[in-house]
Amino acid sequence: MLYLLDANILITAHNTYYPIDRVAEFWTWVQHKGTSGFIKIPMEIYEEILAGNRRGDLLLDWMASDASREALYFQETVDPVLVRRVVDEGYANDLTDDEVEKLGRDPFLIAYAMAAPDRCVVTTEISRPSKTRHNKKIPDVCAVMGVSCWDPFRLYRDQGFMTNWQP
Repeated sequence: MLYLLDANILITAHNTYYPIDRVAEFWTWVQHKGTSGFIKIPMEIYEEILAGNRRGDLLLDWMASDASREALYFQETVDPVLVRRVVDEGYANDLTDDEVEKLGRDPFLIAYAMAAPDRCVVTTEISRPSKTRHNKKIPDVCAVMGVSCWDPFRLYRDQGFMTNWQP
């Protein structure tokens, strides 16, 4: 299985439970899983994280490093037909330009996962079935599109992360 990470996975991990300067083994594990081909971050999501470019931000420094980029950067181009399908079928086929802009890069992430049956989106977003149109959450759009969607802790358990993890 290939796990495609939403930006919030690494941002939340660093800002809350796995700060880079305190739980280094988590970040080594992420790089290892990336190098092994299990975890990847599509270009659009990578750019979304790096757009928060603030001096001295440990996460951004880590993401911008050659080792992280080589390990995690997903070397694939998204199919624009799939992106359009995600927007039309997953959100709504009559979104305004403002609504499409509010979707951000989520449709790209889901479209990458749709491109092959052995892919899964990983996000911290929580299902909110009552949300509609551009307010829909990733797990709900994934369900409509037939894409597997996991929370980060399911990924960590499945892929064997422990705080004493060693490569």
